[in-house]
Amino acid sequence: MPLLTQRVKSQTMSEFATRTDAIAHLTSPGQPYELHEVELYGESCRAFVHAPLTLGDLYRDNRSDETFIVYQEERYSFEETYQNAAKIGHLLVNDYHVQQGDRVAISMRNYPEWIMAFTAVTSIGAIAVTLNALWSTEEIEYGLNHSGAKTLLADQERIDRVQSVYQSAGVRVIAVRPEKPLPEDIPVLEDLLSSIAPCDMPEATVGPNDDATILFTSGSTGHPKGAVSCHRNIITALMSWELDQRSAMLVAGIEPPKNDYQLATLLAVPLFHATGSHAVYLSSYRSQRKLVSMYRWNATVAAELIEQEKIASFVAPAAMTGDLVEVAKQTNRDLSTLASVGGGGAPRAPEQVKGIAATFQKALPNTGWGMTETNAIGAGIGGEDYLAHPGSSGRCSAVLELKIIDESGQQLPANMRGELLVKGTSVIKGYWNRSDANAEAFSDRWLHTGDVAYIDGEGYLYIVDRIKDLVIRGGENIGCAEVEAALLSHPAILEASVYAVPDKRLGEEVGATVFSEDAITIDTLSDYLAEHIAKFKIPRYIEFASEPLLRIASGKIDKRRIREATVAKMER
Repeated sequence: MPLLTQRVKSQTMSEFATRTDAIAHLTSPGQPYELHEVELYGESCRAFVHAPLTLGDLYRDNRSDETFIVYQEERYSFEETYQNAAKIGHLLVNDYHVQQGDRVAISMRNYPEWIMAFTAVTSIGAIAVTLNALWSTEEIEYGLNHSGAKTLLADQERIDRVQSVYQSAGVRVIAVRPEKPLPEDIPVLEDLLSSIAPCDMPEATVGPNDDATILFTSGSTGHPKGAVSCHRNIITALMSWELDQRSAMLVAGIEPPKNDYQLATLLAVPLFHATGSHAVYLSSYRSQRKLVSMYRWNATVAAELIEQEKIASFVAPAAMTGDLVEVAKQTNRDLSTLASVGGGGAPRAPEQVKGIAATFQKALPNTGWGMTETNAIGAGIGGEDYLAHPGSSGRCSAVLELKIIDESGQQLPANMRGELLVKGTSVIKGYWNRSDANAEAFSDRWLHTGDVAYIDGEGYLYIVDRIKDLVIRGGENIGCAEVEAALLSHPAILEASVYAVPDKRLGEEVGATVFSEDAITIDTLSDYLAEHIAKFKIPRYIEFASEPLLRIASGKIDKRRIREATVAKMER
């Protein structure tokens, strides 16, 4: 998360002894992060008085000639990015007849056009559907059909996957950076924009509680669910990170660093995730931060970019920050501008937390707990506080509430383990066209996270397990039921159990045990799965059983014992 805390010793004593004191001051009347009560989804919630009302306001209020996007040899200022987005908005409204509330899908690598398209879609009152760029053809088809997307902006890799399904899905496709000939009905964005003169963003009447995005998240059952956020949900998350950063500085008794160069951040995680879109991209507007985008993750290239572009912050899952720590130990690159190494998606091992502080000259680690459903905020921790509590995900955001409940739904006292629930202004409206999932996930606007956790007497959150049947692989949530369904669709597989197995770099990998009476190889099964699910969901470890899988007394597959047997075999 983008909490920027530097290793700077205070020259004076802070007048704010605790985080609670600092937040109370910063959110009081007349202060920059003043809070007031607003109505959202039928509930009274805390919101920032001085926040932009919509994403469109955020973009317009922060137009400037400062560099915004750096992608390889390309550079775009905030103003140039907005002007290009205005042309895309004009194109969508006038040529593609996109109206307020229509869904427009985006599926590509972290190209500048992803940001420009997102800016346009959310400015004109449409809903940006950020499809997972790693999905297979079947998964993309589901995402398009389920969301009812009217238009899709996609790069060559995604167009290759969607060519067989986009017409039946009734979606008009616009190509971004194509690399080979396209069907006649798929025009190239660059060509379309070349005929549009400089223009203003089309006018739209957009309110803070209007739907802005659909981000898909893997659940413990069935297909991924489309999490629907309004403008206020997202803006509140961005402001909450700012508040956390400023309060940490007040407690430490330090001022924001004064640099003779523009602050910059490294965009190495996908924009289709809330970490990439919110914590890295959208958080850059108000700080006028330069966004340096990578085509794909490479720790050696990342170190080079940190030196060249004077990168101050980097947010990524533990696997990637761990890669950077190892490269930093071996390289002679000047990484002294790096002030913050943030985590997200999955917890870090305490050893890596300490390793970040020991490896970099100025950088201190930070992390947090959040979900797609909370727009990536929830709890946060950074700097010396994190070093002192390396196993914690931090303390609750000022605009949210956290509680721990037992199996009967009763709230538990401090240090008692139970399910973590969250409520507040950044929590999504619900899941797109999934009343069943909404009924399961929400209790009076309290969202059941599926995480087993406890909150200690000082308010620090500790995630200790999960209830949901998920694998968290390098920050990617993978629903075990979805992988099991793909396995069971193969005619030779009679039973399947999918589970998480430990992995040193990624945290967890996907494991599976299958029962088949026919001879089938791992390679054959993996090749089959590649046609149905994204590559990162394909089990790395597959065990074949010669008889039906173990059962518990109720008749359900005994996933715990099956997983334990696989892990024990791996450790031998």
